[in-house]
Amino acid sequence: MNNKLVLRPLGRVCQLLLPLLLLTSLAFAQTAEVAPTMADDLRASGKIYVVVAVVAIIVAGLLAYLISLDRKVSRLEKEMKS
Repeated sequence: MNNKLVLRPLGRVCQLLLPLLLLTSLAFAQTAEVAPTMADDLRASGKIYVVVAVVAIIVAGLLAYLISLDRKVSRLEKEMKS
């Protein structure tokens, strides 16, 4: 009985999202081929490495935060069990 309560809304969500995803893929297929000039300019001036470094630092910071948060939650779960 619990499975039916979970699967019904999930099926409805899939029924709504699948056509929307298909429509977005068609919309992307219609775009004309235009070269991204901003990326070319950043690559030519060497600033693309700064952009990549900043993105890498942000991702590393988020990963470190998630790892520390996971450790704190694990510690709290152990305290709750004992």
